[in-house]
Amino acid sequence: MNRLKRLEELGQSVWYDFIRRDLYRGPELKRLITEDGLKGMTSNPTIFQKAIAESTLYDEDIRREGKDGGRSPAAIFESLSVADVRAAADAFRSVFDSTGGQDGFVSIEVGPHLAYDTAGSVNEARRLWKACERPNVMVKIPGTAAGVPAIRQCLAEGININITLLFSVSRYREVMEAYLAALEQRAGARQPIDSVRSVASFFVSRVDTNVDKKLDAKTKSGDERARPLRGKLAIANARVAYEAFEEVFASPRFAALKGRGAGLQRPLWASTSTKDPAYPDLYYVEALIAPNSVDTMPPETFDAYRDHGDPKVRIQDDLAGAHEVFRALSALGIDAETVARELEEEGVKKFSDSFDALLKTIAEKEASMRVA
Repeated sequence: MNRLKRLEELGQSVWYDFIRRDLYRGPELKRLITEDGLKGMTSNPTIFQKAIAESTLYDEDIRREGKDGGRSPAAIFESLSVADVRAAADAFRSVFDSTGGQDGFVSIEVGPHLAYDTAGSVNEARRLWKACERPNVMVKIPGTAAGVPAIRQCLAEGININITLLFSVSRYREVMEAYLAALEQRAGARQPIDSVRSVASFFVSRVDTNVDKKLDAKTKSGDERARPLRGKLAIANARVAYEAFEEVFASPRFAALKGRGAGLQRPLWASTSTKDPAYPDLYYVEALIAPNSVDTMPPETFDAYRDHGDPKVRIQDDLAGAHEVFRALSALGIDAETVARELEEEGVKKFSDSFDALLKTIAEKEASMRVA
């Protein structure tokens, strides 16, 4: 059996952490959906930056909208990304319909420079949601302190939200609270809640990238307690997050909402490709197979899992050990909340840098075509 489809049988949906227009214009996306059971797609500024900078697929639209339409690079990018997301959502519509609105989603992200701007995030999410005009689109909003109230407001308005850049279990609990509160607000106003969908995207490998550097420094200074903890926090963090997910969505509070048609806000594992060559290529994917979850994989990881994945639910393996990792790191002076804050700030900066590079690429392409 196809290993990717086996994940579906175990309750985990696989989404594609990649978008480019040749994917949905040709037969490839349809093949991934029918043969591999692909259930959705995510995008971010870095993915779009590479798609536009490293191909000519978007050049004609850039020329037309820039030279003939007089639009700014930011307006051109929004037009390009909305067009891609709409078309990809149409390709996934059969998945959305066949799963009762559980899967088949394509995500588009608010501008990363709005990560600390609540009102700005709400306004842009509304605009993107209206522009995409598809029930199987999710708008991505970072799970920053400013993002959480924006997430709640958008969900209360019936906008599907993918919460991105989550690194700590404490912030994840705030995000789940925002989801439940938004559904309760809608229910109280006699608005439907059965069509509102959300996922909470927990970033995984970046946690180890950050912590392993700290551990390597301690090992180098002679503290041998650090060495065995290398590569442990990312998986432990996700397992404790999943424990929180099961607790919250098994509560009487959610049961009341479920009775009115509410769906789960599933955890989504992002950044699951292995960054450190010392770890197996499927290190994070294998460890975090879990019912009622999503794993968004870049193409290389997706292909690797099809080739040599070992599907088996492992999310609750050694849960006590996962909690112990936090205590052991704390004993070494490494605080998980501090790590999460560093990673959040770094993540916002990376996406902002990619976004700025993207606008520069569009401006340069448009200028060169105008000269030509």
